[in-house]
Amino acid sequence: MFRAFTLTLFAVYTLCLASADERPNIIIMMSDDMGYSDIGCYGGEIDTPALDALAADGMRFSQFYNTGRCCPTRASLLTGLYAHQAGIGHMMGDYGLPAYQGDLNDQCATIAEVLRPAGYRCYLSGKWHITPYREKELENPDTSNWPLQRGFDRFYGTIHGAGSFFDPNSLTRDNTYITPDNDPEYQPETYYYTDAISDNTVTYIRDHAANHADKPFFAYVSYTAAHWPMHALPQDIAKYEGKYDTGYAPVRDGRLAKLKELGLLSDDWQPAPMVGDWDAQEDKVWEAACMEVYAAMVDNMDQGIGRIVAELKTQGMLDNTLILFLQDNGGCAEIFGRNVTVGPQERPDAPTLAPMGKDELQTEMIPPQSRDGYPLRRGKVMPGPAETQIGYGRNWANISNTPFREYKHYVHEGGIATPLVAHWPKGIAGKNLWHHTPTHLIDLMATAIDLGQASYPTDKTPVEGTSLRPAFETKPIERGKPLYWEHEGNRAVRDGKWKLVAKGVKSPWELYDMEKDRTEMNNLAKAQPEVAAKMAQQYETWAAERGVVPFRSWQQPKKKNNTKDKKKK
Repeated sequence: MFRAFTLTLFAVYTLCLASADERPNIIIMMSDDMGYSDIGCYGGEIDTPALDALAADGMRFSQFYNTGRCCPTRASLLTGLYAHQAGIGHMMGDYGLPAYQGDLNDQCATIAEVLRPAGYRCYLSGKWHITPYREKELENPDTSNWPLQRGFDRFYGTIHGAGSFFDPNSLTRDNTYITPDNDPEYQPETYYYTDAISDNTVTYIRDHAANHADKPFFAYVSYTAAHWPMHALPQDIAKYEGKYDTGYAPVRDGRLAKLKELGLLSDDWQPAPMVGDWDAQEDKVWEAACMEVYAAMVDNMDQGIGRIVAELKTQGMLDNTLILFLQDNGGCAEIFGRNVTVGPQERPDAPTLAPMGKDELQTEMIPPQSRDGYPLRRGKVMPGPAETQIGYGRNWANISNTPFREYKHYVHEGGIATPLVAHWPKGIAGKNLWHHTPTHLIDLMATAIDLGQASYPTDKTPVEGTSLRPAFETKPIERGKPLYWEHEGNRAVRDGKWKLVAKGVKSPWELYDMEKDRTEMNNLAKAQPEVAAKMAQQYETWAAERGVVPFRSWQQPKKKNNTKDKKKK
């Protein structure tokens, strides 16, 4: 009797602990190299029912911005700073300047480093890419800037930024390099990195509910879909067979019509021109297949997001979990692997090389073979299988970015405009809502601090962003200062309705009224010289204060800093 009574009291006590903390769980999901209108709830034809459902039950942001490139976006997202302030003004090269050291500095804090002291458990599944991957240091790698040393409790993913979806280079669990074959914690029938990212997130949620129910959690789900190479599972590719056989124009026209229905494309805006000529394509079957595989990659990611949402429902966590989905930059126009011929252009009937060993680490971004022994194939090869290494190309990237100009790398809207889907039943005041005020990656740290009731370290660079909480409550966001961009000399300022933007160091500034012309087709720099001059000065002041220097003045990488040198920066 006494034992039963004691167990009952313990159960009540545990239940009270589990319900005492009303702060929301926070999940930030980010895809890689996708255009503004790719997912269904932003105008696309790709099947994304999980994201569409989150949007219908939550909120979408029409003017959310990233930095236009993978590493800077990740640095900005995690720190609430402009990427230069976090040491990642370009990519992972060390150029001998604090803003361009290519390694997350110690003057910033990550969201995990801020939320963990406030009582959150912190999990990361996916791409890190804010510290160098040194493939020659496999036995004793420098882990000082890996996720567990930057606030996360658990990590599954890749340190490097790109690689095979069937055999990712730099694959890591916590602080140890692994292979898909020797990881005792995850052995699916078929290994596919996007699935692995989703499935490990599901495991984190399940384990959290079982062992840490008294605490909220922060999860960063950092997909590599749909970054090249175009790798996808056969069953996902089959869903899109023939979908793109009619070429670029019908897909673009369908997106334009849907964007207008959604209110994302005004009748007064002139869409950016289509760059591809379908009639001029010599191999239409191959070109259509590239988009089929791209769509399959996005579809698979959405399936995984559906599994994550389902697990939240199962654990009774969905209502008080803020889910945010965004993209790291616009569609990618890089010609990766399309302009070279490597290996057999047709897939051999069977592997022709020795398979890799169970414990043999994959160190290459472009592996010379698949794990089971098929040789590398590049050129006009049919995408999808593990040994292929190509991208989907500029013409499809232009369609992905409908209705905007330019691509990844650039800071015109095609490079930096991203969907932001927000879902939080307990915190968003309504369903199927839109927020139209310009917002930015720098706002995510501020939002986490606000909702997580956390304290930001006073000895770190102050956060630049503003909490998104007012938007969730259907109130205006009061920023009070412009937003800025710089990457590879591409630069921009957004101040109210005005955007000043330039493509490259030597190109003149362009000025656009974003209320009348968000597609950036009517340059007003000559018609509004005072506005352009004022904003150009705003940019110069911002750049000087944050260590931005002209592109190519730092182009030659310096010798890598050792850990002690890095800590001094």
